[in-house]
Amino acid sequence: DCTYFLNTWKEGSIMTSRNPTTSRHDIERFLRVDHAGERAAQQIYKGQLAVLANHEMADEIRHMMDQEVEHLETFDSLLNERQVRPSLLDPLWGVAGFTLGVVTAAMGPKAAMACTIAVEEVIGEHYQKQADILGEDEHALQATVERFRDEELEHRDIAVEHDGREARHYSLLRKVIQRGCRAAIKIAEKVEAGSSSCCNSESQ
Repeated sequence: DCTYFLNTWKEGSIMTSRNPTTSRHDIERFLRVDHAGERAAQQIYKGQLAVLANHEMADEIRHMMDQEVEHLETFDSLLNERQVRPSLLDPLWGVAGFTLGVVTAAMGPKAAMACTIAVEEVIGEHYQKQADILGEDEHALQATVERFRDEELEHRDIAVEHDGREARHYSLLRKVIQRGCRAAIKIAEKVEAGSSSCCNSESQ
């Protein structure tokens, strides 16, 4: 069960990386996809606030959005430092995130929190996989990814406390959103991989 493993990670029982080094390809892939993902995440909360700005949960949503903005700014800086271009799909994920936030918030505050649970579980899982792959040469990046993972899981816990699991058709909503999130990650990775291959062949 996804929730079991995420709880295990939060308690500190995580797999440590056994790789001595991290490939440039993995670094580029991680930074691009993570930057695009954080763009979508902060836009989800912006979309929720567009509907729930006057709701009692608005402050909690703003808190989560502020952390997502910090994550986005961090990846923005890392892209510049590592000389990695942003994802080609970055604008698309922003629009998709805002739309998802608006639609689920319009369904009600519990549905908005159900959306948060679904999304943050996938992001936590995604960051954990990256932390396990990053090599011993990337301790600083691994620590950043693990901190962001924990903050995403904090968002999930906030959403649970605000009755996200009591939303109508919660199981279906969670399943659909998580499938969409995982599909988006795979699409982003494939598009970036194809683009990188094209650029590499043109430079030869």
